[in-house]
Amino acid sequence: MSDSISLGPGREFDVIRDLVRRWGESARGIGDDAAILDVPAGCRLLASTDATVENVHFRDGWLEPDEIGYRAAAAALSDLAAMAATPMAILVAMCVPEKWRQHLAGIAEGIGQASRSFHAPITGGNLTRASELSLTVTVLGYAAHPLGRDGARVGDVVYVTGALGGPGCALDAWVSGRQPSRDHRARFARPSPRIREALWLASHGATAAIDVSDGLLADAGHLAAASAVDVCIELDAIPAMSGASPLVAARSGEEYELVVTMQAPVDEHLFAREFGVPLTRVGVVTAPREHTPRATLRSHGRFVDLPAGHDHFS
Repeated sequence: MSDSISLGPGREFDVIRDLVRRWGESARGIGDDAAILDVPAGCRLLASTDATVENVHFRDGWLEPDEIGYRAAAAALSDLAAMAATPMAILVAMCVPEKWRQHLAGIAEGIGQASRSFHAPITGGNLTRASELSLTVTVLGYAAHPLGRDGARVGDVVYVTGALGGPGCALDAWVSGRQPSRDHRARFARPSPRIREALWLASHGATAAIDVSDGLLADAGHLAAASAVDVCIELDAIPAMSGASPLVAARSGEEYELVVTMQAPVDEHLFAREFGVPLTRVGVVTAPREHTPRATLRSHGRFVDLPAGHDHFS
């Protein structure tokens, strides 16, 4: 990366030059019309896009500018984690209204933090004005054997990483006019894409995975549909953060933890020692009980109603 990137004159390009200077070595190859990337031999290229929109994913006053940027990049990187892919590049399209221009440096710093933390250089993007702040982050990664949603088989064990419920509790507090607890706010503001954890799980027999963006039960349902199986979750086994009930943990979205199905049980203690986060067995994959494969929730041997997950168009 060079400070003297080949961009023409004008306010827009001055802003881009400032962003690139702030990103430092995290920014690579910016200045051409497209990024040029090399994929390791024998691997496949994976790409995903995720949008963070003001008044949809957050509201003004909830997060600091750097947290908005970090969270936008982390949400996109989590999609690579769900497929056990190694990140290789980030592209960022920013739609910035006038009131947010003074905070653009902070937003960029957050994106840069995610870039450095997960070794995903920023290789391009777009900048435009808008009426509301919107960050669209495209991530590129590679994997020799990508992990999909469609590989779960009857008899597989279902695991989830981390502890759930913090983002849901934080969101409920903000919407109710209260301040969330420090721990709940931190889980909302600074999610951690489980890149390294996913690679470990893939190497230990993972058959399918999905990240928890819509809620544990909702996303387990997506995995069930893709694999044509039922995914039975035990309510009382769901790892919940302090202050969150198991039902809140089951429906809490934007967690960016992983739901993974495994061929056989794995050493949960070894996983926790390796990564500093828990891995919890929460269910099993079964044959569909009805015509449509789905996720089911059971407590003490009895099936219970599913809490609603997030749906952008509901």
